[in-house]
Amino acid sequence: MTRPRTPALPGSAVAVRTMAHQRLDHLFTVLGFVIWGDLGPTTIYRNHRGLVTFFNKTWPHKPPSPEQVIQRAKFTDAATAWQSLTRQEKDQWHKATRVACLCMHGYDLFVHWYTSGDTAAIRTLERQTGTTLLPP
Repeated sequence: MTRPRTPALPGSAVAVRTMAHQRLDHLFTVLGFVIWGDLGPTTIYRNHRGLVTFFNKTWPHKPPSPEQVIQRAKFTDAATAWQSLTRQEKDQWHKATRVACLCMHGYDLFVHWYTSGDTAAIRTLERQTGTTLLPP
């Protein structure tokens, strides 16, 4: 038994209804990746009843605050710095996260260090993992 789809009105949310035997957690997956968040001009999420919901992406009504501009610049600088690393340096960051069993990638650890300046934590991680992440 299928239920009809909620009609799509411009700018309104659309709840996707499925057949009784279909599982929603396998719906909207591509090669094992669950699709959610902003996808082009559409935002996709699962509502509190577990239904997959679509709606047109909402764009900001006002410019970013000065604090947002500063934060965005920090992350842009961190991404630029990561791109400037050699393959071997990037591999060391990835190895450190694997050996230490951190639930993050080397890039994430690098961005944390770059934005926080927590050199002491990185030096400790170097000792624990036998890697060289920062210059002496």
